[in-house]
Amino acid sequence: MELSEIRSQLDEIDASLLSLFVRRMELIDVVADLKQRDTSRPVYDPVRERAILMRVRENAGTEFGGAAHQLFRTILELSRARQAARLIPATTVAARVAAMCAGEKAVFPKEGRIAVSGIEGCHAGAAAERLFTRGDLVFMDGFPAVVQAVKAGLCQFGILPIENSSNGSVRQVYDLLREPDITVVRSARLLIRHVLLGEKHADIKQIRTIYTHEQAAGQCSKFLAKLTGADIVPCVSTAHAAQRAASAHDPTVAAIAGESCATLYGLTVLNDDIQNSDNNDTRFLCITKGAACYAGAERMSLLVSCNNSPGALYQMIAKISALGINMCKLESIPIPGTNFAYRFLMDLECNIHQEGVLGLLCEMERSCDSFILLGNYTEVIG
Repeated sequence: MELSEIRSQLDEIDASLLSLFVRRMELIDVVADLKQRDTSRPVYDPVRERAILMRVRENAGTEFGGAAHQLFRTILELSRARQAARLIPATTVAARVAAMCAGEKAVFPKEGRIAVSGIEGCHAGAAAERLFTRGDLVFMDGFPAVVQAVKAGLCQFGILPIENSSNGSVRQVYDLLREPDITVVRSARLLIRHVLLGEKHADIKQIRTIYTHEQAAGQCSKFLAKLTGADIVPCVSTAHAAQRAASAHDPTVAAIAGESCATLYGLTVLNDDIQNSDNNDTRFLCITKGAACYAGAERMSLLVSCNNSPGALYQMIAKISALGINMCKLESIPIPGTNFAYRFLMDLECNIHQEGVLGLLCEMERSCDSFILLGNYTEVIG
């Protein structure tokens, strides 16, 4: 048989497969309509799906059983995604999305009262100024204070660091994001450059105390490891560190902070090459009170937990994959007070108005032990 003949037969088979697939999805719509009338029937029926996959493997035989299993598992995932998109139950996330859509604004504001953790010269302040060109910055003592200021209505927005490209996530912030009625409405990614600051004529070899933030210390760990005899003292922010070093008036005291703090607090740059990596970006989240959203959002953050059973996480990811949505972040977060139980932070590239997304969120909320839609927003880079 010639190759052209084989390809011709393959084209005929593909056409038949496509026709049958379309017919199957049409029947899935009928199933969804029936389930719409009978809300006691879930989208996911694991017993039926296992029976289908077992039958497929047996009928395909030893040689093709595995491939047939994978093919039909994908078909079943697509079928579930189709059903979920048509079945929008009265869930918590559905109400939250409705509120976000109702209050959606076309343009992100350039001004407002912005809560940031730190003092003048801190990196969170730089992120706030990147997002709000006419913002009124209100400096707070710690991340919890930022969240509380937003919840209490003292500030319209708050800025929180969420992760660094070289030192990982800021885990404390994850727990704060679980606060009720807090929504992520923007994010900013900034290039961070740390320097060593101290008295004008200080000798680095004589430094005995270095003030800095724990994240900055991690981002400069290789440099710090070479400084024998120096104590690392953690501060609320790198700007606080610079302020404390300046107030000491001691050549044996230094700080790791941004270069702008040198001018602000009367210090000198002793070393400007102390970071582990030149590619040192930090992501900051902008939060507000209530279910808010702005037009053009392309990133969605979720905080979820699922059953600790085989395939549970896979099934959650499969629902996302079935809609062709890219997952750009997945991180496990230990749940305080438990032994090796985890939540997952998921960042998806999608919009709440996108076809199938609301159904996906409702299905995930129904099937997960806990589920929080943190926000749908735009990320600003630079």
